[in-house]
Amino acid sequence: MSIKVQELSKLYGKQKALDNISFEINQGEVVGFLGPNGAGKSTMMKIITGFIPQSSGLVEVNGLNIEEYSLEVRRKIGYLPEHNPLYLEMYVKEYLDHVASIYKLGKAKKSRIAEMIDLTGLVLEQNKKIGALSKGYRQRVGIAQALIHDPKVVILDEPTTGLDPNQLVEIRNLIQEIGKQKTVMLSTHIMQEVEACCERALIINKGNLVADKKIENLSSELSSKMIEVEFANEISLNILNQHEGIKEVISLGDNKFSISSSDDIRKEIFQMAVKNNWELLEMKSQTQRLEDLFHQLTVNNDQ
Repeated sequence: MSIKVQELSKLYGKQKALDNISFEINQGEVVGFLGPNGAGKSTMMKIITGFIPQSSGLVEVNGLNIEEYSLEVRRKIGYLPEHNPLYLEMYVKEYLDHVASIYKLGKAKKSRIAEMIDLTGLVLEQNKKIGALSKGYRQRVGIAQALIHDPKVVILDEPTTGLDPNQLVEIRNLIQEIGKQKTVMLSTHIMQEVEACCERALIINKGNLVADKKIENLSSELSSKMIEVEFANEISLNILNQHEGIKEVISLGDNKFSISSSDDIRKEIFQMAVKNNWELLEMKSQTQRLEDLFHQLTVNNDQ
């Protein structure tokens, strides 16, 4: 077992940031830790990495209790914080040498630096100042420092925030490569990150764990059927919403609508169109995605 969290809670004064959370992550898993901003993701990661203490509960990393073996646990974890603190005046290779010295890599230092520079695609940038790099390359430097001591567990907190589309793809590919050899916990609020990189998702909302599923099994959690319809004439949202089986109607523009319901209501929509003399141009089922489940668990639960 790489990470074990049992009945974990964290209080900031009277505010409960994490509320009795339990989960386990096995060796070699790549797990997405999802939640809206302020849900408690960063707090959880700071506790697992030993930066802040929990208020109650148990956390173990590779079988070691983080309260009893704090330094030993930190040696076994690679951590990229959300705001990636770097020494901007240092050169890339110089900075990695500095981090490697902190971990006392000794004779292995030189080879590990070269290996990390190659793995993270920093060969052409290794002799540049970190402050001169783009955000995408700074993230690569942050990931390189998280891996320099060859940890068994890697914690990445919002590693793709603010990156452009090309940088996103590059960092996702890098995370997938890391996941072939290590246990990875990836915090994000971007659904595509989890679908692209992870085998499993933990979803947190307001400090509570609301889902823990394999990615391929998440679709079974979706309680709604969804269809997309297009009409030739203008249709009122109010009329569509009057049908008792409809949960939500979203206008897509140009007389197109996305309709979610508890059951398949395509027949009822067709009959409604005939009754109201609507010219129905198209009606098709929509494939629900992880975004839909995320919306159900974190937005709808707030209402």
